[in-house]
Amino acid sequence: MQQTYNPTWDLDVIFPGGSDSEAFRTYLKEIEKDKETFSAEVEAFSPEDGNVEAEQLIGVVNELESVMKKLREASAFISCLSAQDVTDEKASLLVGKRSELRAELDAIMSKFVQKLVAIEDTTWVTLLQHDGLTELSFVLNEYREQAKELLNVEQEVLINDLGVDGYHGWSQMYDTIVGKMTVEVEEDNKVKSLSVGQASNKLGHPDRKVRKAVFDKLGEAWKEQSALFGQTLNHLAGFRLQTYKHRNWKSVLKEPLAINRMKQETLDAMWTAISNNKKHFVKYLEKKADLLGLDKMSMYDIGAPLTNTVNKSSYTEASKFIVDHFGKFSPKMADFAQMAFDKRWIEAEDRAGKRPGGFCTSFPDSEQTRIFMTFSGTSSNIATLAHELGHAYHQHVMNDVNGLNQRYAMNVAETASTFAEMIVADASVKNAQNKEEKIGLLEDKIQRSVAFFMNIHARFIFENRFYEERKEGLVSVNRLNEIMVEAQKEAYQDALDEYDPNFWSSKLHFHITGVPFYNFPYTFGYLFSLGIYAAAKEQGENFEDAYIALLRDTGRMNVEDLAMKHMNVDLTKPDFWEAAIQLCVKDVEEFIELTQ
Repeated sequence: MQQTYNPTWDLDVIFPGGSDSEAFRTYLKEIEKDKETFSAEVEAFSPEDGNVEAEQLIGVVNELESVMKKLREASAFISCLSAQDVTDEKASLLVGKRSELRAELDAIMSKFVQKLVAIEDTTWVTLLQHDGLTELSFVLNEYREQAKELLNVEQEVLINDLGVDGYHGWSQMYDTIVGKMTVEVEEDNKVKSLSVGQASNKLGHPDRKVRKAVFDKLGEAWKEQSALFGQTLNHLAGFRLQTYKHRNWKSVLKEPLAINRMKQETLDAMWTAISNNKKHFVKYLEKKADLLGLDKMSMYDIGAPLTNTVNKSSYTEASKFIVDHFGKFSPKMADFAQMAFDKRWIEAEDRAGKRPGGFCTSFPDSEQTRIFMTFSGTSSNIATLAHELGHAYHQHVMNDVNGLNQRYAMNVAETASTFAEMIVADASVKNAQNKEEKIGLLEDKIQRSVAFFMNIHARFIFENRFYEERKEGLVSVNRLNEIMVEAQKEAYQDALDEYDPNFWSSKLHFHITGVPFYNFPYTFGYLFSLGIYAAAKEQGENFEDAYIALLRDTGRMNVEDLAMKHMNVDLTKPDFWEAAIQLCVKDVEEFIELTQ
């Protein structure tokens, strides 16, 4: 009998009992104790008197690693609880507890990194040569250099404390409202109440009338909440801008670039290369409009299938397909994916009450991961599942790396996930049973390029312009809609005839507090992984170990050094980005040829 996989995850193996878990409450108390121990170590650490012992610094760093690992573990569990059931009020309370713990740890961290600044430069260099600190030299240097640009300890602690109920509170309110939103959609002559995540899946329906109806219903739902979401967005941005002003930071991109450990020149080179090649993707959009019998497509047509027959796969079929094709590039990655399916590390059930979107979260203390998504059987769902498994594998190969070196940035995090997604997308095209299926799967692949080069670009343009206007005061909902449409027109080079003015309110990423400008790292990861994918096809059997070595370095290098060390490329020059984009252009050329 063929094995089938359960599409719901097992959280009890980590902390039994869900949001009522006594084991988890005990674990939170352990974090409180570890936090106090770390705080005491930081207070006792006194480099100001010139007496700096390596062993004392190692003691502080070891306590930091311990409490950070445990807090990441607890945060992951809370994320899973609040995502699987948006009506779970106890999980909502835990989200608040998580914010408090993070703020308290951030306050202690502010004191610690300010003390690192007090260490004299030559003493600092000597300290980092000590056996217990050498492997952490990149992260510790990063802490020290970033601390030089912060306010004094008392002010930074105050910012963190006020952020719990201010900055992060706005983001949590957004999540709460979205979680309770429903959309009434007619299906099979019945009106169904769907979550916004379930309704969004309908935008890939083969019938344009259905897509249009769902798009309009979603638009009404987002518009109804736009006054509230306008508040959340304005106040999140306001908090950031005030913080930047007091730190004397001129650019709103300073923080996201630092978080992603990349230079402005790299970001500029990437967007320039994309802008120079958009004409190819405009041709694709025009061709697809023609195939759909339209003069121009609307935003809700981009994900439309080109035939009325949409191939669906069961969760088990998708799982086996992914494992098989991972194995052709990396047997270790295939083994990991198999384990994730066997041990139920994935929540994929298509049901109401779940939050929209997908994510992968790490449990570094348990050395496990969990993946969240809503699987309805489409090829896009299979790609998402592969994408999140790529994230999970990235963490898996870093489990034995020091916890402080596991904190890789979002842009390189998106590299492993997009690489995994590409393996499956390419395999799907090659395994197509006929020309029609091949066109559909190839088109699905191109849609991802359009998402990264146009949709993500629109988000980036929108945020840049919004922040400039927000510096002058609150931005009205009408103006937010206008900026959004202007950004979409520019990013899509006016290739569509109807845009989505409500996108700023419907896209969770604009309302996340953890990472500002939660957009360009996706495009970076996509193109960076294309370079890795090209190398994988050339290297064959030699690829797997080289790939793991690159992933293990992602938390202890900036991206320019990472690319130079492992790929011998300069990311600040357009050459690398141009070459990666050309791989996507080939897909467009093949698509146009097949559809003549």
